[in-house]
Parts: sequence; structure tokens; C-alpha cells
Amino acid sequence: MAAPAEPYYLGWDFSTQQLKVVVIDEQLRVIHEDNVNFDKDLPEFGTHGGVYVHKDRLAVTSPVLMWVKALDLILEKMKSSGFNFSRVKALSGAGQQHGSVYWKEGARSVLQNLSPDLPLHQSLKSCFSVSNSPVWMDSSTTVQCCSLEKAVGGAQKLAEVTGSRAYERFTGNQIAKIYSQHPEVYAQTERISLVSSFAASLFLGAYAPIDYSDGSGMNLLQIREKAWSSVCLDACAPGLEKKLGHPVPSSKILGSISPYYVQRFGFNPGCNVLAFTGDNPASLAGMRLEEGDIAISLGTSDTLFLWIKEPKPALEGHILCSPVDSQAYMALLCYKNGSLMRERIRDELSSGSWEEFSKALASTAVGNDGNVGFYFDVMEIIPEAVGIHRFSTHNDRSPTFPKEVEIRALIEGQFMAKRIHAEKLGYQILPTTRILATGGASYNKAILQVLSDVFSAPVYTIDTANSACLGSAYRAIHGLRAETSVSLADVVKLAPGPRLVATPTVGVAQVYQPLLKRYMELEQQILSRLK
Repeated sequence: MAAPAEPYYLGWDFSTQQLKVVVIDEQLRVIHEDNVNFDKDLPEFGTHGGVYVHKDRLAVTSPVLMWVKALDLILEKMKSSGFNFSRVKALSGAGQQHGSVYWKEGARSVLQNLSPDLPLHQSLKSCFSVSNSPVWMDSSTTVQCCSLEKAVGGAQKLAEVTGSRAYERFTGNQIAKIYSQHPEVYAQTERISLVSSFAASLFLGAYAPIDYSDGSGMNLLQIREKAWSSVCLDACAPGLEKKLGHPVPSSKILGSISPYYVQRFGFNPGCNVLAFTGDNPASLAGMRLEEGDIAISLGTSDTLFLWIKEPKPALEGHILCSPVDSQAYMALLCYKNGSLMRERIRDELSSGSWEEFSKALASTAVGNDGNVGFYFDVMEIIPEAVGIHRFSTHNDRSPTFPKEVEIRALIEGQFMAKRIHAEKLGYQILPTTRILATGGASYNKAILQVLSDVFSAPVYTIDTANSACLGSAYRAIHGLRAETSVSLADVVKLAPGPRLVATPTVGVAQVYQPLLKRYMELEQQILSRLK
């Protein structure tokens, strides 16, 4: 009698520009990866970078059906390649944080009765009361943010309750804007999901609850009590708690996969769906972050995060519930102008070639001879500034930089900002500090060398840049064992360790110490001019 086939675990990532999936086995080996690029593979939606930037440059949305159709496409690709879905024991996933999906009255019934003869996007095309979802790049809710902070007793009070002061992209404020501007749309909405819980709902065939970790990026969840704040809910929209459902632990098993996937793709009916979470929390799991480490995700947005036990919420940055340890938290700094900004400068100055970009970067001196630049195509989160700002060695404004100087100013400036704002939150760069890099730019050795130099710490990467996918697959395994108090560290001990890719150049600390101070002063100068 043949031995039973070894089980598989799926990790999904509904990110800004792509839908990605990773498949791992019991030994945590990656056995399959696939992706759908929204702009390239679904051109009918007309997105750029996976989003629509509206005329005011403040509102940024994505079409919900594009995400649904992407799932159709990737599953069909896997099926055509001969992937054996029946071996999948459990799946989990991640979604770009803060984005929201609005299910129309009656959508629950449609979800529960999907026809296996139709692709998902055809069955669900009339299920959303808002066709274009506000996403994390949106900064159009300043009025709602002010109102929420006032209702709670100020920005610091809101941070103490929810882990963050009010931010334009946070879901509570996005909901408040929709309720304020389109009350009839809000009234027609049966359920409001995060992108993560929306994605889980597709697999579950029912409305999936929001998990604690992603839920703490909404300005609505009390991060210590892990329950909705009634004051925050009431400040955003009436009857909101019912539309959100009850939040759940990030490791919770939500149920078995929808019969739709069993009949259409051959999934095992016993395949478990674990709670989905945000892409940053999933990356924390994927990178197996340890206390004292810093993780930097170099993706569409750049994020810096680490594992903490004692949260100290402030007006800058965010505190989220940990996705893998109910007693821990993760601190997070997020920057909108990440890979899209790097790609624009690459296209303009290096003919779209990363190789040419990297050569130019490596050809310039550490510290860029004192030339400093700030590059914000869209309104940045930290600092709240927009535009391109260049400064010469003597702090004079420069209209342009030579090609090589521009490229180094961009990369050095992005990493100096991360170090400065991390240290403002109390982070200390210690001799034992490791930087764990992930995301698309983590493949670029020249960029990682600058990262190592600016932070005066060694940089490591893991075998896949898709850490949110990998973390989701790890979490699928961990969730099945969480009730026995097994830690994620125990679950992933077979996984390959991080790989050292860059160490600080000798003498860089002496170069960056004064330059970091200058950068901080110039940032304040930019902010005072923009006010």
C-alpha cells in the first residue's frame, strides 16, 4: 500500500502590484511559486502599479474585481501546470494593509453558493457596493482623521488605544469618508473586510473575520484588549461593529475550504483556511524575526519593523499586535515612496536597467560628498512631505544632480530616513543587530551595501524575496499546531537561515554620523517650508 502523499501548505499574498503564491512541504521546502502581475496580466483594468491614482493625487484605489480575477488566473495556471491541489492541508495569506472591501447586501449568499462552472469574478461581479477599494497609498481622509482624534481625546490618546495616531490610509478613516460622502453606499454594505480578510473570504466561501494583527492597522482596535474601541467605531460610522464582525487571533483556523475549490480545482475538502493577516505581519513571520533584529521590506512601499514586548505607541510609526505571539507586538514604520520611486529614477537615468543603476550607485563615494536628496513622488507618511528636494554640501538647494549623484542621493536618503525615524522610536543599533532585508530590491547587492553602510550593521536576506507569502505558508502550519502552544520558532526551525549579503564598509560610521544629523535638520527645514 502506497504511503500517503506528503501534505502541502499554501501561502498567498494579495499585494499592491501582484498576487503571489508559495507552496511549501512539511520540510519547509519551497516547491512551487507563481504570480500574476496586475498591470501586465490583467491590462483590461488599466492600473499603473496595481492602482488608480486619482486626479487630486490624494485618492488612490484598486478595482476589487481585479483581485478576484487574479485569483482565477493564478489557480488556472497552477491547474494547467499539473499542480496537485488535493495535497494541500492548509492555507493562509496576506493582504496589503489598510485597504478595505465593501460587500453589498446579499453577497454572503453568493459567496456561499458559488457555481464551480464559473470563474469567481463572474459570480462576484455584482457583490461589491464600492467597486474601487481605497488602498494604503490613499491620503484623502485628513478631515476624518482630525475628527477621529478629536473624538478620542487627541492624537497621542488615539495612539495609546489603537497603536497609531490617525492616518489617512487607515481603514477607519476610509470607512468614515465613504459614510460621510456616500451614506447610501454605506447603508447598502453588508460587510466591510480588510484586503486580507476579503481574500480569506474568497477561499472560505463565507465572510472571514479580521485578525488581531491586521486589525490593529485600522485606528479601530484596542491593541491591548484586542477588541474594537466603541469610541472609535462611533466616531467613524453608525452600526460599524456589525459590519466588521468580531476580530480573531491571527492563528485561528477559520474552517474548511469552500466546496467551490474542491469541485473546480480538486482541493481536499478537509483543507483548512487559517486567518489571513497583513503583508507586513506576514513578512515578520516569513523572516523569522528575533528580538533585537530589524527587518526592512523593500517593496512598493518600504517598511521597517521589529518584534517588541512592551509597546510604547507614539505620534510617529505604528504598534501592531504580533501575528505569531499573542503576548508580543510589532513596531512598524512605513514609507510610500519605495520601489516605485526607485523604479522611476532607474527608468529616467539608467534606461530601465538595474545593472546600469547599480554600477552608478557603486561608483559614488559613501556619503555622496555631502549631497543629500529627498524623493517623494506621492505625499510621504514620515515625513508628511511631497516633491523632490536636493541639497548640496553647503545645504544650498540644487535644481538637479548629476546622474550618479542623483542615484546615490535617492538610495542613501531613503535609508537615512529609516534609521533616523527608527531611532526616534527608541530603537538602538547594537553590535548584535542584524538587518533582515526582503522585497524586490533585496535582490540588488549595491542597494543592500548602502543599507548596511547607513545602519552600520550586517544585512541578511532569506532565500525568497516573497516573505509575506512564505510567512503565510509558515502561519498555515503554525495555526494547525498553535492550540498545543507550539511557537512559530519551533515550527520553522527546519527552514534555511538568513544569508549574509553585506557588511558595513570600514569607516562608514564616521561619515554617516554627521550626515544623519544634517539629514534630520534638512527634513525639518522641508517640513517648515511646506506648512
